[in-house]
Amino acid sequence: MKPRYDFRSDTVTQPTQAMRDAMATAEVGDDVYEEDPTVIRLEQAAAHLMGKESGLFVTSGTMGNLLAVLARCGRGDEAIMGTEGHTMLHEAGGVSALGGVVIHTIPNQLDGTLALADLQRALRSADDIHEPHSRMVILENTQNACGGLPLSVDYTAQVGRFCQQNGLNLHIDGARIFNAAIALGVKAERLAAPADSVTFCLSKGLCAPVGSVLCGERDFIKQARRLRKMLGGGMRQAGVLAAAGLVALQTMIDRLSEDHRRARQLGEALRAIPGVSLIKNSPATNMVFIHLAEDLPYDNAGFIKALAEEGVLIGDTAPREFRLVTHHDLDDEAMEYCAAAIQRILEK
Repeated sequence: MKPRYDFRSDTVTQPTQAMRDAMATAEVGDDVYEEDPTVIRLEQAAAHLMGKESGLFVTSGTMGNLLAVLARCGRGDEAIMGTEGHTMLHEAGGVSALGGVVIHTIPNQLDGTLALADLQRALRSADDIHEPHSRMVILENTQNACGGLPLSVDYTAQVGRFCQQNGLNLHIDGARIFNAAIALGVKAERLAAPADSVTFCLSKGLCAPVGSVLCGERDFIKQARRLRKMLGGGMRQAGVLAAAGLVALQTMIDRLSEDHRRARQLGEALRAIPGVSLIKNSPATNMVFIHLAEDLPYDNAGFIKALAEEGVLIGDTAPREFRLVTHHDLDDEAMEYCAAAIQRILEK
């Protein structure tokens, strides 16, 4: 039987044995009553890492981003975000469907950023009765769809100043903010400092089975907690899950550099295969984006199927474009096997 290596996403990671042990022995209470001691410890640890007053354990990054918008925007207000942002592309339009919030998109630049000039042009006039009110800006770090690119401390500070000057809130979808911090050689707190709120995922590269944490000022988190209940996200003995999140924060952040190293290893091997080119400035963190030459006899479905038959799972992002994500459950052998499998397929 061929090995099975799953490069589709870092969401497929399995909890470590230390996480499983912590879950089995977690001290729990009723988190809706704010009585689960393990959840409380996780929220405090997360807030400390982000340099914020308070944290809220939520089921997913999507919920965390939605709560951030709903806590800041009323119906008919506007949130400015990138055309390639996760909140725009992959969160089912929740901010509009559930919050009545208008999405105002501006183009992501090739480096994943939103141009300050575009942000300025996107601002609405508070005095014009025809226009919605601009309330917030959403950045994503790392910027997934642009190549898993990290947004720098200087850039996020610039956007933070822009938001302060124009009375806007800044939210960072930091699903992989620790990947950004490791890649840039800075503390995640510095990347989150300009933001009024930030989410990060425990269930991607950090390997916990479930959950994200939304961090921000104390009153904001109090409002987000109420909205979490409204959305059905109030959990009871959630310490069983939070225990794995605590282990993730204690043991899994620094090792993300291994994922980045392996992404570079994989990228170099794929670059050497005729007909394969690296795109989107990857790999900058743990994502490798590739493009297949037009003369290769594969469409997306056919290429993914052929690789799956070789024991390798990947995802596609556009016609003839594919994403491979490295993570804790993929070792050096997986990188070598994946590159060799792609070469075998393309040489047939």
